[in-house]
Amino acid sequence: MTPDSDHVLVTEGLTKAFAGFKAVDQVDLRVRRGSIHALIGPNGAGKTTCFNLLTKFLAPSAGSIRFNGVDITRAKPARVARMGMVRSFQISAVFPHLTAMHNVRIGLQRRLGQSMHFWRSARSLSVLDERAMALLDQVGLAEFAQVPTVELPYGRKRALEIATTLAMEPEVMLLDEPTQGMGHEDVERVAQLIKKVSAGRTTLLVEHNMGVVSTIADCITVLQRGAILAEGPYAAVSSDPRVIEAYMGSVETGLDHAH
Repeated sequence: MTPDSDHVLVTEGLTKAFAGFKAVDQVDLRVRRGSIHALIGPNGAGKTTCFNLLTKFLAPSAGSIRFNGVDITRAKPARVARMGMVRSFQISAVFPHLTAMHNVRIGLQRRLGQSMHFWRSARSLSVLDERAMALLDQVGLAEFAQVPTVELPYGRKRALEIATTLAMEPEVMLLDEPTQGMGHEDVERVAQLIKKVSAGRTTLLVEHNMGVVSTIADCITVLQRGAILAEGPYAAVSSDPRVIEAYMGSVETGLDHAH
């Protein structure tokens, strides 16, 4: 366990430079265990690059990342996932023609390290089916179990991505723009779903929708030009003049917009 056992994920001086341009610049992130932590910021602020560094799809130029006190700065993506930090991917791009149930079952098989199931008995597969159904039920998709993913409405696809992520039993779940491109009703449903499935685990999300962040995030880190601009609960962050300026162009413009 880490000397600072309150925080499950800690970065120090995390930096990523591309040909001299710093996409992430000296980021010290401390994600409290059991919290919902949001990364927000204007376009190009470095949020997704930060995610790619944490999940090891990019190697940092400088700085360190610790997960449960273990240095994972140079670890491979698969090792980090096995340790319990799992990122949600848009599965509609991966297995669109498999049913919702099959997509979740693949997540379960990965977790068990049983990618090849050709020789396994129907009995052992049915155990996975029960668990897959329970996960689908948890995200409100039980009635869509046998529907090919490609036919699911957009908001339901995103819920399915969360179910397949949960199948990996993450200690820390990373969600990249979970409500992007959704209508209001879907946004509301997915926001409540994230709150529900975050019980007993830690969730780190990149999110554009301030309404979502304001209702579910315990802590918000605002990035601007790759660096941390502000951090804290929504009330503090949303009233910070620097944050208003970053989002609106300037404080004055922001006030003009209000009229």
